[in-house]
Amino acid sequence: MRARTVLPAALAAALFTLTACGAGSGAEDAAAGTSPSNASSPAQPSASPDSGDTTTAGPAVPQALRFTATTVDGTPFNGETLAGKPAVLWFWAPWCPKCKAQAAETAKVAADHAGKANVVGVAGLDKNTAMKDFVADTGTDGFPQLSDETGELWKRFKVTEQSRYVILDKDGRTVYEGVLPGGKGLAEKVAGLTG
Repeated sequence: MRARTVLPAALAAALFTLTACGAGSGAEDAAAGTSPSNASSPAQPSASPDSGDTTTAGPAVPQALRFTATTVDGTPFNGETLAGKPAVLWFWAPWCPKCKAQAAETAKVAADHAGKANVVGVAGLDKNTAMKDFVADTGTDGFPQLSDETGELWKRFKVTEQSRYVILDKDGRTVYEGVLPGGKGLAEKVAGLTG
């Protein structure tokens, strides 16, 4: 009977000693489901190089980015790839003159902040053929353009009208949602998030 009460007490004491001052190693913290640093830091590989498993863990994926879609060109897109950097989601419709007016500035911001922030177009309210034509006509093919004919992403981000931006910080929190006529002010908002 004594061994049953001593073993749990010894384990509890050992765990307390390892974590009481935050002195646990990254491996111990990962096993316990905690992190010694903030959640936005890059994660370590999930397997050793000798194990044959080359899977690596990326930044924590916020709920907002847990979606899949298809680009206007038919390529699968995973929202989780946006995790760890600020993201601009530009909701547009092919027939919308305001959206067309935002295209050049949005493309410029995407190019200027490549590698530091993600910019993704989310097309809706029409058919994919019209979306592809819009991308070709506006020169916005330098960043992903998602085809959301069913409106699932629009619903997910509570967008009720075209020509809207939803800007997320690196942790996936919405920091701006609204219209920016001609894309004016978008560059400043993104620069404020990328430092």
